[in-house]
Amino acid sequence: MRMRDSVVGRRRIRRAAAGSALGVLLLLTGASPAVATGDPSGPGWWAQQLARQPLAANDGWAAAGAGTTGGSAADDAHVFVARNRDELAAALTGAEPKIVFVEGVVDGLKTADGAALTCADLADPGYTLESYLAAYDPAVWGRATDPSGPIEQARVRSVANQRARTELKVGPNTTVLGLGNATLRHLTLMIDGGNNVIVRNLNFEDAADCFPRWRPTDGAEGNWNSEYDLVSVRRSTNVWIDHNTFSDGDNPDSNQPVYFGRPWQVHDGACDITHTSDLVTVSANVFTHHDKTMLIGSSDTVGPDVGKLRTTLRHNVFDGVGQRAPRVRFGQVDVYNNTFRVAEFYDYSVGLGIQSAVYLENNHFTLTDGITADRVLKDWKGTAVTERGSFGRVGTGRPGPLNLLAAYNTANDPDFGADAGWTPTLRAYQPLPGWAVPLATLLSGAGRLGAR
Repeated sequence: MRMRDSVVGRRRIRRAAAGSALGVLLLLTGASPAVATGDPSGPGWWAQQLARQPLAANDGWAAAGAGTTGGSAADDAHVFVARNRDELAAALTGAEPKIVFVEGVVDGLKTADGAALTCADLADPGYTLESYLAAYDPAVWGRATDPSGPIEQARVRSVANQRARTELKVGPNTTVLGLGNATLRHLTLMIDGGNNVIVRNLNFEDAADCFPRWRPTDGAEGNWNSEYDLVSVRRSTNVWIDHNTFSDGDNPDSNQPVYFGRPWQVHDGACDITHTSDLVTVSANVFTHHDKTMLIGSSDTVGPDVGKLRTTLRHNVFDGVGQRAPRVRFGQVDVYNNTFRVAEFYDYSVGLGIQSAVYLENNHFTLTDGITADRVLKDWKGTAVTERGSFGRVGTGRPGPLNLLAAYNTANDPDFGADAGWTPTLRAYQPLPGWAVPLATLLSGAGRLGAR
């Protein structure tokens, strides 16, 4: 198909979509109508168009600089369909423009012939959970120092075994697009030094750590710490994460045991943006029933992250997540037209960390289970936030405007200031009023782009 024919075809589709209520949703969220394809054995015409679609001009921070085109310039030799872990790992490598279609369920704990692996298969011979618990029980080890010695060293080797199997590095100039209801399970997409990357239309499930670390010095009671995000963006610029669904699958943290009086935490972030990453747009995703959802910024150390971590969050759904939606350090982060559904499993939504500059505009909040508006924001050494146009319902009350900043400041000291110090300009979509946001996010998440 010639480029002119492709452009004309897209214009016709958009005109047809615009004539219906469904079309309004499609245009607001960036989703696209499903288009019949003539080749049932591989990516169809519409999937191929989506795979070569760059981020639109002005669509958030990832449109800045050189913009984000991913693998749109890939030649035929660098277009792949991955159906298992080994195919996916091979397809993602290299710096040349590439398109990687994902088909079916790609499971990091299955071999290419479909055989299942377990945590025991990845464990170092010197490690078992039983031996670890016996050695580092606070009644035996104490609480003054973190674990060390042969069994801790064996755990570290076990972690390396799992990382080699389940953490897949994404090269620069890459588009990863799920076909149909494609799912990545027990895997981490590691975008590290991978500039100009697009990830769309994928279900991400259960990047569980087989070998969490016990740290008795973490907090007053100690904590279990896990590795592995579902998507991790590090040292990367111009990244677009769009129309994906992130969850713990059928292995939620609420089902995990308690050891040493603390929950055995096996999941880390859903989509973390850290280590000097910059110019990122996270759009029309669904984050559901996960605890530590999105960390923006590596640590409180004033250094390389300063002036970076510029991120846009638009038209995402945060459904029943516990915290970090997002938690921000240093970055100028634009959070507009997102839906937050807050329930019992909850700490806070937006964490204001050191030198953070968060701009919250026209977001919708549904607060249930006795959760009050003052809990939406949390102080992590932040000083100010711009908040405007928040709308929603608290408990069984009537929907209406919410002033989250005023609610926080009434309940807490010191107060947050009301000016984050900047105003977003990179927005391809005019923000809807807060009351309309749930409508605009109905087509967020994986499986909504019509890619077959």
